[in-house]
Amino acid sequence: MSKTEEFSKHINEGYTCKGDYITLGGGIFEGEAIPNTHVNIPLKTLNRHGLIAGATGTGKTKTIQVLSEQLSLKGIPVLMMDIKGDFSGIAMPGEEKSFISERHQKISIPYETKAFPVELMTISEQNGVRLRATVSEFGPVLFSRILDLNDTQSGVVSVIFKYCDDNSYPLLDLKDFKKVLNYATNEGKPEFESEYGRISTASTGSILRKIIELEQQGATFFFGEKSFEIEDLMRIDENGNGYVNIIRLTDIQDRPKLFSTFMLSLLAEIYNTMPEQGDSGQPELVIFIDEAHLIFKEASKTLLNQIETIVKLIRSKGIGVFFITQNPMDVPTGVLAQLGLKIQHALRAFTANDRKAIKMTAENYPETTFYKTAEALTSLGIGEALITALSEKGTPMPLVATMMRAPMSRMDILSETEIDTAISKSKLAKKYNEVIDRESAYELLNKKIAEAQEMVVAKKEVKPTRKAKEEPSTTEVLGKSITKVVTSASFIRGAFGLLTKMFKR
Repeated sequence: MSKTEEFSKHINEGYTCKGDYITLGGGIFEGEAIPNTHVNIPLKTLNRHGLIAGATGTGKTKTIQVLSEQLSLKGIPVLMMDIKGDFSGIAMPGEEKSFISERHQKISIPYETKAFPVELMTISEQNGVRLRATVSEFGPVLFSRILDLNDTQSGVVSVIFKYCDDNSYPLLDLKDFKKVLNYATNEGKPEFESEYGRISTASTGSILRKIIELEQQGATFFFGEKSFEIEDLMRIDENGNGYVNIIRLTDIQDRPKLFSTFMLSLLAEIYNTMPEQGDSGQPELVIFIDEAHLIFKEASKTLLNQIETIVKLIRSKGIGVFFITQNPMDVPTGVLAQLGLKIQHALRAFTANDRKAIKMTAENYPETTFYKTAEALTSLGIGEALITALSEKGTPMPLVATMMRAPMSRMDILSETEIDTAISKSKLAKKYNEVIDRESAYELLNKKIAEAQEMVVAKKEVKPTRKAKEEPSTTEVLGKSITKVVTSASFIRGAFGLLTKMFKR
């Protein structure tokens, strides 16, 4: 048996699936694609998460597109974080070109063009289905972790949430929370101290500064109503294809705190909403997080721990999470250890640090007699990748250099006109894009403060005052004058009488 035949047998045995699967491409040996060596990934293990890594221009975007298409065809919805604005073309059929036909002939996979059901979403000012969440839905623990608060400040946040629960003050957006925070150390200080203990102005000041920082990154668009319902990510179209939900994030690349906040809240909400699945035949939803380093950039240790915990637990709910980044070292070790499927595109060795990173990356993959992994990482062409996955039994599948299949949909973005048309037809846009600002903590506390001030004013108005001296009437003046005259006459008469008596003596 030749080395090529040995390779074919090794790959075909290693990537044979008993259950349902998706096909990513064909095996490469000694620089050539080997026909009929299909790299199949079992649907059963796609909730064990994954990594797609590689240098700029090596084909990561098209790999994400291929994965999303194949999942959609199996009736599995996809949620995609589109940082660079690369994925909207999935909504339109692709165009078969000669280089695509040649590629598919080499890997023995038929090619067809196809459009997929797409929802375009946003958490910022961009056009799309609005994704929002209320402050109350975060809860005090998650809200404190997002703001990176210390224990004392977290305690204040818990008191604020408790006060609002006790008094039925809805915490919907950030202005609600800021209003209660301000009230706790000003007008409502006596009330808070008597029921919840003293709250330090230094703590509330620090919390307020953290909230303002979050607002400056655009969080006011995210916090509020109407809250997005996770079930709307799980839709299947009339042809049985899962929806590809694309969140447009091109305007928040320089706002990592907002991105981290959104991702953590979304994962937590999905985890809390979805029922336990166990080891089902396929995932309920697969999430692709492009430019994943933005999640971990500037994230606190507490926030990283929270993300790691959710990634560990969320697979039991049938959710797969894929991180996409240039270098696998961008992903924390604790998260990297949870990723079952690894698709590694080429890395470039321009510096000593690059070579060191390549060596470390190679050590994360299973050993193989068919490749020198470190060398293969630098010699892969565009649209080629080293792949290893988990078998249906949960064991690592062989490492294989793969020529990836081409996307079936458009390998370019939609125009602004096409985007506007797609959003105007969206049922979800009609459901979530109406601005709602119902009466909540902000309005209720303002009303309470106004009523208290009115009571103070009213008390001042009813306080008894001295009666003004009334002017005497004409009759009274005349009476008083007569009395005076009579009294004077009596006095004079009395005085003259006394004198007369004295002189007579």
